[in-house]
Amino acid sequence: MSTLPYLRNFDLTGQVALVTGSARGLGFCIARALAGCGARVLINGRSAASVDAAVAELANAGLDAHGLPFDVSRDDEMQRAFQRIDDEHGRLDVLVNNVGARNRKTLRDTSPAEIRELIDTDLVAGMLLAKFAAERMMRQGGGRLIAITSVVGELARAGDAVYPAAKQGLTGMVRALAAEFGGHHITSNAIAPGTFATETNATMVADPNVGPRVAARNPTGRWGEPEEIAGAAVFLASPAASYVNGHVLVVDGGLSIQF
Repeated sequence: MSTLPYLRNFDLTGQVALVTGSARGLGFCIARALAGCGARVLINGRSAASVDAAVAELANAGLDAHGLPFDVSRDDEMQRAFQRIDDEHGRLDVLVNNVGARNRKTLRDTSPAEIRELIDTDLVAGMLLAKFAAERMMRQGGGRLIAITSVVGELARAGDAVYPAAKQGLTGMVRALAAEFGGHHITSNAIAPGTFATETNATMVADPNVGPRVAARNPTGRWGEPEEIAGAAVFLASPAASYVNGHVLVVDGGLSIQF
């Protein structure tokens, strides 16, 4: 018996997906994978030029991509963006909350303003995005909320105080939203990436000391390739994950299971 019909559970045709921070890095790979499964993806970033370039790359590959530049730390821009989604697309089926900022400092060296800025970007913005997305998903009868957290939310390292706290807060948010919206056919889950060779990490990957040391800490002996995040995102966005709610899917090559 052919197993191919089961692949229809991963078909996202007709769905609209917003992926924040998707002009590059993990966000771009997630957006490309969702579009490759049939979704209309909304590419987001603060730079309109970067968003346009990402949209053009996906469109040239025959994928359905549209630009939605806005700064997730600006409430007014976020509200206008969701109104634009209503006006231009009429629905929102998937939110991937991918934007994150990091400031590797000890708590003693981090100013109050820097603490608030990181928490606003990494946690508060995620809650507002989920709020606005869920309002629309409730009206249309369901949807998928997906947050990109980090294995750092469960681990700790001296000299990097605020980022892990914000990511752990996102994990709590994901579970709270799973309980709040599950009865409305809206699932809430997270993906916790480990160390990926993205543009942001390019300097560390290339460093002859840091790059190999990070790779050696992982059971796989390497950094993750950005494309390797895609399958987890497609799964959580798809009908195949219809009964997965409140879960954190770790994609880290096994980094977080050894000491």
